[in-house]
Amino acid sequence: MFADTASPLSVLHRWPAFPAPVKDTALAAVFAVLAFVPTVSHLGPEIGDLPGHPAGTAGTAIALALTLAMCLPLALRTRRPGVCLLVVGGAFAVDQVLGYPDTFSKVGLLLSLYAAGAHLSRFRRGLAAVVTAGYALLAVVLHELGSPQRFLDFLAFYLVMAVIWSSGTGVRRWRAEAAERTRLAVALAAAAERARIARELHDVVTHHVTAMVVQADAAQFQLDAAPARVGGGLDAISETGRRALSELRTLLGVLGTPEGTPTTNPTPATNPATSPTPTVGRFGELVEQARLSGQPVEWTEQGVGRRRSVEVELAAYRVVQETLTNAMKYATGRPTTVLVRHADERIEIEVTTAGPTTVAPPFVSGGRGLSGLRERVRLLEGELETATQPDGGFRVLARIPAGADA
Repeated sequence: MFADTASPLSVLHRWPAFPAPVKDTALAAVFAVLAFVPTVSHLGPEIGDLPGHPAGTAGTAIALALTLAMCLPLALRTRRPGVCLLVVGGAFAVDQVLGYPDTFSKVGLLLSLYAAGAHLSRFRRGLAAVVTAGYALLAVVLHELGSPQRFLDFLAFYLVMAVIWSSGTGVRRWRAEAAERTRLAVALAAAAERARIARELHDVVTHHVTAMVVQADAAQFQLDAAPARVGGGLDAISETGRRALSELRTLLGVLGTPEGTPTTNPTPATNPATSPTPTVGRFGELVEQARLSGQPVEWTEQGVGRRRSVEVELAAYRVVQETLTNAMKYATGRPTTVLVRHADERIEIEVTTAGPTTVAPPFVSGGRGLSGLRERVRLLEGELETATQPDGGFRVLARIPAGADA
């Protein structure tokens, strides 16, 4: 019933990444050529085994037409799999009824069955019913014409065709699941990126706007108490605004740069003070900005700071920035200490505010700032602890694994 078939199904998905129409056309052309090679003519499926076949010029022309009808429609196997199967299946049925000799083109029936299972998107059950009914009719006609095949032979041939269709269906299901996994991965990545951007915007805008509000209030107080010192407060507000604009431009520049397009300055700045990306070396700016806003800040740095990865340095910078922002918002004028410890394995940052806060500490309500910090540190496999001090102040302790040197 089936000769030794060197099935081409196993190599269909190892072709180079050419467009589907090109691959299908090439496949149809190869089958059309092999159909006329005598040495491979016995490799096609056979079910009728009827004796004899029409002879003469007319018979040769019909045989040629049927041979091409079982090969050339393969050029449509991915774009019109239903049409491909109906044409190839009809030609195969006529070939079996007329009793033409074996030809490699009959393998096209197997490929068209697989293509229908793998690529047909509509009327799948209807086409399966039509194919089943057509095959049953073919089996009856072959039996009436004297085919030596018995019922079990016809049934076995049908089951083989069903398995080939099912294998195509399995590949179709696998592709759909892979596409869904890809879609979900893209959606999750987009959501994570939106969350990251929201954290960055929160950190940048909240810190600088809070500092500007505090500095403006201080300038208003100085206008009443000491007008000569108002200029310093206005300078501090101006400098804070410039820093906010600089960080926002950096963030928006990253968002607006197409993937694969180099930025105007692809080489990172070696000087932390001039780097557009916040780094560990710019802690002093945050402390000085808080002092200009009237917040008494004591800054201590232990160990030797080394350049770390961008993620580690940015996370450390945001921890100091967010905690100082909270100090200016919720513990205005209270003594604040910032302790940074540099170690080989990690960076520890401890920020403490003494005395009772003017309002509830920010970590009690789980505000977006500290929750975003906790998530940022957790992604680096670090820890962020918050606690209320006995005197009513608050304490934030972050441990960030240093990772490899930048």
